[in-house]
Amino acid sequence: MENPPDRPGIVILPPVLMALALVLVLVLHHFFPFPVGARPLATALGIVLGVSGIGSAAWGRVTLVKSGTNVNPLKPTTAIVTGGPFRFTRNPLYVGVMSLFVGLSLLIGTWWGLVVLIPVFLILHSGVVLREEAYLERKFGDSYHSYKSAVRRYL
Repeated sequence: MENPPDRPGIVILPPVLMALALVLVLVLHHFFPFPVGARPLATALGIVLGVSGIGSAAWGRVTLVKSGTNVNPLKPTTAIVTGGPFRFTRNPLYVGVMSLFVGLSLLIGTWWGLVVLIPVFLILHSGVVLREEAYLERKFGDSYHSYKSAVRRYL
């Protein structure tokens, strides 16, 4: 039997998924407005979520690069990274882009982002995260299992 390829076999690149979701939110907002009330509060919350999302994703990316492993999930992972934001969540980049997505939706002034986030999260979870975890368990065995049992998947 042939060995599986040295990559997780994700169904879609997360940035592509999030970009498509944002386009969907904009289209839905244009044709079927679902406005957020309390605009000053929504704007402030959108800024906080957007900035913290960018910060989380950037910190995660920098940590992966510094550790010498690939950021691109289409390429092999060369190390389990446990420092930086990976001490708190196994997926700081995905937590970051989802926070940014919700923040942008609030800045746009629509609740559609929260509605669209549900199927987007399910696709990201089952089509990316669970596949990455299975790959890392195959590749790193007990070492990854120990990390997985010590650090939360998301928040």
